[in-house]
Amino acid sequence: MDKFFLAIACIAVLGVLFALFNGLRAMARGSEEDHKLSQKMMQMRVICQAIALVSLFLAYAAKH
Repeated sequence: MDKFFLAIACIAVLGVLFALFNGLRAMARGSEEDHKLSQKMMQMRVICQAIALVSLFLAYAAKH
């Protein structure tokens, strides 16, 4: 079961990287539409980070 949670954590980390780079790229462009996209990407990043942390905690708990 711990491998399942580790797989979810890895997918969530990839989501964090995707959202971070797309959010930074949109922020650098600077238009109003890009500002909204940047905000959505940063919200997605926070959600993915939370999922990754919870998954890692559950993987640790399942192993011990």
